[in-house]
Amino acid sequence: MFLPYPIIEQLSPQQVTTWEKHFAGNEHERPRAVEEGIWRRTQDPANAEQSGWHADGSGRRRVVHYRYRYALDYTFPVPRLVLSDLYLFHSLTVPAGEIDAYRRDINGWLAQGRWREKQGSWRRGDLLVTFTEYDEHPQDERAGRDAPAGFRSLDVCFTSEDFHVPRTVRNLPWDVLAGGMRLKDQRGTPDIAEDLSGLLDHLPFQVEAGCGTSIEAGIPPLHFLHEVYRVTARTDNALTQSHAFTLTPAADTLVREMLTDPAGKAPALVRMFQACFLAEPTPAHRALKALHDAGHMVGPVITHNFDVLSARAGLPECFVRRYDQKIPPVPLLDEAKSLLVIGLHADRRAVQKRARQKGMKIFFVDPEGLQENGVFKEYPVEGAREGDVVVRDEAIPALTQLCELLNITP
Repeated sequence: MFLPYPIIEQLSPQQVTTWEKHFAGNEHERPRAVEEGIWRRTQDPANAEQSGWHADGSGRRRVVHYRYRYALDYTFPVPRLVLSDLYLFHSLTVPAGEIDAYRRDINGWLAQGRWREKQGSWRRGDLLVTFTEYDEHPQDERAGRDAPAGFRSLDVCFTSEDFHVPRTVRNLPWDVLAGGMRLKDQRGTPDIAEDLSGLLDHLPFQVEAGCGTSIEAGIPPLHFLHEVYRVTARTDNALTQSHAFTLTPAADTLVREMLTDPAGKAPALVRMFQACFLAEPTPAHRALKALHDAGHMVGPVITHNFDVLSARAGLPECFVRRYDQKIPPVPLLDEAKSLLVIGLHADRRAVQKRARQKGMKIFFVDPEGLQENGVFKEYPVEGAREGDVVVRDEAIPALTQLCELLNITP
């Protein structure tokens, strides 16, 4: 695989302007030219169904962390959007015998992929990969975690040549791991409403946005990344099925795919960022902009999405899908009477919890499920409480109707 790797071969002048205004530079609330994801999967009694935990022997762990940097490339007569730097880290902790077999498989994959060994690493094109094996992982020693008896760890790290990844970034997945496993919220008995007319009694409101607005814009749902990085063993696309964690070398195909055919894997690795860049703000984003301009919505969009669509619609953003802060600060304004949560399944960053503590009323817009093969699959909002209001609708119709109720034209 050679870098820069093209994502879009030819950008229009308008797309170049979009990049320069909304993605490039350091003046934004986050480095928008960087895409990052972390998963840590461990065996615990609380996730026994998915992880295979059992009282007589557990301790498997899998950590995946990727960080990609994108840029405009002017090498050719027309500007291209490219992947300029890649960092993909994979750590597996399993019984020692499985590590031995895994290393033998890796040797075969290196040969199949025509990697060449050089000074302690392996090279193919502009990619380097290293392998480090531990009886006791140094991150476990750092955190004071006991390694399971008879287990070993193997770290596999892919990087593009000369891409410097600071130690603070390399430590991020382990800091997330040390923060403990997220326990699911307990669903209460919220009120179910047909529309957002009840919100009119709690103006002005703030907004927390999840991937619902992104999916309406044609961006893949987040479980697409679970499939790319083999986070769970999916047998279908149902969101409500408890898919088993990928915690064995035999079930984990990510390293094999990267070693045997990195160029073939690359389109899947960059598809999410490509889709985010190509997407356009929807009528839901334009409705929020109109509500914000009219003073009914206040503050920035508290967003978990890295598509920048709210900003591209002219709204300020507060990005909370962070790994350096478990509970990132959010600007909950004193004048706000309510929080409107759009297309977000779980309160992972405790935004709704903190809003309730301020006395704000919580409204949800979420269909609480999806159609698959003509069958409706339930996917309830996880932490809706007594006193909350759930409108089972998608963002575009719900927000368009809210504008009509307030005599606002988006």
